[in-house]
Amino acid sequence: MSILLVRHGETALNAARVLQPPDTPLSPRGLAQAQAVALRLSREPVAAIVSSDLLRARQTAEAIARPWPGLSVDTWDSLRERDFGDWRGLPYDRLPADPLRLEGAPPGGESQAAFAARCAQAWAALLALRSGLPGHLVVVSHGLSIRQWLRDVPPSGQAGVAGARLGNTAVSVVDAHPPHLLRLFNCTQHLPPALQEAAHSLSGG
Repeated sequence: MSILLVRHGETALNAARVLQPPDTPLSPRGLAQAQAVALRLSREPVAAIVSSDLLRARQTAEAIARPWPGLSVDTWDSLRERDFGDWRGLPYDRLPADPLRLEGAPPGGESQAAFAARCAQAWAALLALRSGLPGHLVVVSHGLSIRQWLRDVPPSGQAGVAGARLGNTAVSVVDAHPPHLLRLFNCTQHLPPALQEAAHSLSGG
């Protein structure tokens, strides 16, 4: 059994290349993407679903949980995207620095070091949770968070994936047991062409 990492569905601000506030909902297209990944995962032996508590991730996770009436979504604030503080809600291309590569903290936000430390604690908690489950653990989160977790995961037949783009509702699969090999990265085969992510949209967030 494995840990299935899922990025949230598309939002209007993703497509518009705007850093997203916490309460950004899925767009109609993002809701359709969430339904598509839910159908894909409904064929898997899912034992638990945890999600970032940000709205776009919660909506995606709730769609994934729908095929299992007895399965609820557990939300963790530790699974949130990096906090970009006062830059949230602003166009990415007009910011004074690239927030996706910024080491320091943006005004009122989180430094890369603080974000990495939070992600490491969350990953340890996810591994501990998965160890007690009889099936897959589905984790719904954000592009930067998922890529941060995968920095220390050895790939299986793949290279350079940690910094690569993650599409909306992309599925990545990590072995539950050490050395936690990455078996699948950024898979969006569940999305028909009309629901594939626009190439210009923000992959972090």
